[in-house]
Amino acid sequence: MRIQKEQVVQAAWALVDEVGVEGMTMRSLAQALSIQAPSLYWHFPSKQSLLETMADALLSDVAVERPTGKSWEAVVKAVAGELRRAFLSHRDAARVFAGTVVASENTFRVSEWLMEALTQAGLSSKEAGWTTFTLLDYVLGFTIEEQSLGTRDAQVPPVAEQMRALASPRFPHVARAVEALVDPDFDARFMFGLELLLAGVRARKPSRAR
Repeated sequence: MRIQKEQVVQAAWALVDEVGVEGMTMRSLAQALSIQAPSLYWHFPSKQSLLETMADALLSDVAVERPTGKSWEAVVKAVAGELRRAFLSHRDAARVFAGTVVASENTFRVSEWLMEALTQAGLSSKEAGWTTFTLLDYVLGFTIEEQSLGTRDAQVPPVAEQMRALASPRFPHVARAVEALVDPDFDARFMFGLELLLAGVRARKPSRAR
């Protein structure tokens, strides 16, 4: 029986969860599926094409329904939050997505809701498009760092001590901010950065009248 494309994607994510994206090869994936490698190439001619489909699958449950009755800020926060959860749903998920260029119904749907909200905020289509890319870059970068640092939570106290010792006295501002720099409250840190981006959008709104 021919293996289905969806089965391959699910198995690929399971393998990435286990060995990471670098550790997943077409051969190891075929072994996990108990099939011959040529059967994989029927659906995916290369690992990159598989990664693109895996990236697209991450967005299948993001912003599924059109946001209604919300302010533009609430829409952006909601979609950004859903993107972050999607990128945290699997090991290396943000890295997989960042390494692909996917044009699909899923990516267009998510982009549409963000651009619609940003247009309602007063941005031009060009500005809304660029801001959408900026938001996506922020979420991707944050979650890549979050997944990396999240595996080292137990090391926070010694790392903070090392940073403080290195920073004092030559870098006093860094020394005073050490606790914030290693703060494991990623939810609060994510929202802080997102609020900074939204503040930039609000500040730019009058530019359309110039």
